[in-house]
Amino acid sequence: MAGSRRRAAMLLAALAVVGWLAVGAVSIRYPGRLGEVATNDNAAFLPADAEATRAERLAAGFVERQTLPALVVYVRDAGVTDADRQRASADAARFAAVPGVVAPLPPPMPSTDGKALQVIVPVDNAEGDRTREVVAELRRIAGKGDAGQVVVVGGPAGLLGDLIEVFSSIDGPLLLVTLVVVLVILLIVYRSPVLWIIPLLAAGLSYALATLAVYFLARSDVITLNGQAQGILTVLVFGAGTDYALLLIARYREELCRHHDTVSAMLAAWRGAAPAIFASGGTVIAGLLTLLLSSLSSNQALGPVAAVGIGATLVVMLTFLPALLLLGGRWAFWPRSPYVQHAASVGRLWKPVAHFVARRARLVWVVTTLALIALGFGLTQLGATRLDQSELFTNRTDSVIAEEVIEQHYPGGLGSPVTIFPLAGAAERVAEAAGGVPGIAQVRTVPAGDPNATGSEVTPGGPGAPGAPGGPGAPGASGGPPKVVDGRVQLQATLTAPADSAEAEQTVRELRIAVHAVPGADAVVGGSTAVGVDTADASTRDRNVIIPVVLGVIAVILALLLRALLAPVLLILTVVLSFLATLGLCAFLFRYAFGFPGVDASFPLFAFVFLVALGIDYNIFLMSRVREESVRQGTRSGVLRGLVVTGGVITSAGFVLAATFSALAVLPLVILIELGLAVALGVLLDTIVVRSLLVPALTYDIGPAVWWPSRLSRVTGHPDRAPVTGHPDRE
Repeated sequence: MAGSRRRAAMLLAALAVVGWLAVGAVSIRYPGRLGEVATNDNAAFLPADAEATRAERLAAGFVERQTLPALVVYVRDAGVTDADRQRASADAARFAAVPGVVAPLPPPMPSTDGKALQVIVPVDNAEGDRTREVVAELRRIAGKGDAGQVVVVGGPAGLLGDLIEVFSSIDGPLLLVTLVVVLVILLIVYRSPVLWIIPLLAAGLSYALATLAVYFLARSDVITLNGQAQGILTVLVFGAGTDYALLLIARYREELCRHHDTVSAMLAAWRGAAPAIFASGGTVIAGLLTLLLSSLSSNQALGPVAAVGIGATLVVMLTFLPALLLLGGRWAFWPRSPYVQHAASVGRLWKPVAHFVARRARLVWVVTTLALIALGFGLTQLGATRLDQSELFTNRTDSVIAEEVIEQHYPGGLGSPVTIFPLAGAAERVAEAAGGVPGIAQVRTVPAGDPNATGSEVTPGGPGAPGAPGGPGAPGASGGPPKVVDGRVQLQATLTAPADSAEAEQTVRELRIAVHAVPGADAVVGGSTAVGVDTADASTRDRNVIIPVVLGVIAVILALLLRALLAPVLLILTVVLSFLATLGLCAFLFRYAFGFPGVDASFPLFAFVFLVALGIDYNIFLMSRVREESVRQGTRSGVLRGLVVTGGVITSAGFVLAATFSALAVLPLVILIELGLAVALGVLLDTIVVRSLLVPALTYDIGPAVWWPSRLSRVTGHPDRAPVTGHPDRE
């Protein structure tokens, strides 16, 4: 009977492996095709009711085609020459012939200091990701300048082109770095020439399946994929997938030390690990899907994409991985194959930690809590929640250099004016009110037929990336009667500060107050700086809404898993404390080690969702095992036993996840580098301090009451102090 049961199990495992490998063979080509369905043109970046969004809709009526300006700047410190003017004019004619450029182009605009010329090149918004090719052609035509001259192409279209260039290169380098990182850690953890292949193969299959699902969902417009979500999908699937694999493999190894039959060992391992893995994955999915409550479309896009990745990972790790391990049996662990006689060796490295927690439980949790609180004070050094265009990249792209040059020689907001749409009858009063706002250099009415009329506002790239209006306007007189569309006219206000600066955002806030106060005007203010203002406001709103929802969802999942109310509350408090400590530590590192000026407005929310959803994983892995052991031998003994048997695998999983998110540092975008480092540091803090010391010590000190109000909290008769050994049968 036992033999037939074993043969049936092995046959089923073989069929599962063959079936999954067939799925993998179909899916393997889709990781390289995600770029086909990714979009980095977030025209609907802001919520529909944002003032900048309303301005974008109004702007569409004033132009035949919505455009995004590329700004070509010719600079000669000794002063612009006639030859420079002729070259700029000739280049402008060639720019107009580039596919995707909306002609006619305005003539080159000289700077007041006589050292620069600027050509405004409107790029059709319909180009989308092809904006990169258009900008590349403009840069080819413009060249780099001759002796004593600098020529750069930037502006909103130049920035978008540079961002698309970065995102288009995500797949190759990021995937390669992630694979190498996971491989190295698995070799260190297992010290086996065979075993590392199994979790890496399962993680690779999870990624292939995830990209297959994301590809077709994005192609069908069910979800939106952008470059940022694409990058996070890679590290999240490999990081979480390897974590789940480590947990199941460790439990399987432990059960092989208790069972002679590998089938019985796998069934016991699956029953023991699957609930924790499922709860962990469910927690991450639920946390990510709360991003659908965001008012920013880039946040809404990331949630479903990452959730699909975790869902695919769960399916593979709970089916393909166990089947593969079962077929491998004990030989997969060679040369350290586990047998029943090795039972005493399970978790031996963590016994000293468990002894220390048992002897000094209250001191341990008090000291670690105070240490985390102390790190949290670093939040005062977090810096601005707004990155200027020049601060987005870790390298000096053409768009960054162009922004610096324009700032030196032209009014800060010349290339990206603020647009105002008042009712026609109140236009003069609105213009007068706008002109009186500090920080406004000039206000002009856009006449009918003006080629410089604003086209649209677009936020390229991802959350926090600076947006841009369409065609910029030059300061000066109107030159004709204004164009009236649906009873409104268009005004353009030039800022004295750079359009993506904090000073410009404050000016726009004051401008809105001033023009909204004009009676009968119903003025609407838009433009790139207004997009930044509304993005910051939307990010604040999202944090206030999503963070409580995430905590509530996680509390429900933990309560169902642990069948208690007090334990989930304590676990959530420890993870929140760890999150605040991580942000404090990151603030010091970002400012003093990396020299970053601050963080993006979306950073706190993204860091919270990933750190809390992923950080709670390790508490789930630990406390689900602690509860299992507490039922057998009492809470305090269960805490020590749970810490001993899960210590190694959870620590290894934490290092894997931290290392995979650190791979985001290979991308030259400050936003993703900050997020990757924050998640890596937070996971390590959770793994080394919170899960290894704080949670076990706190649970041990509280004792059975931690399971309140379940019956387990009222169980008596178990010893309050228990020895720490390697096997429950020997305790």
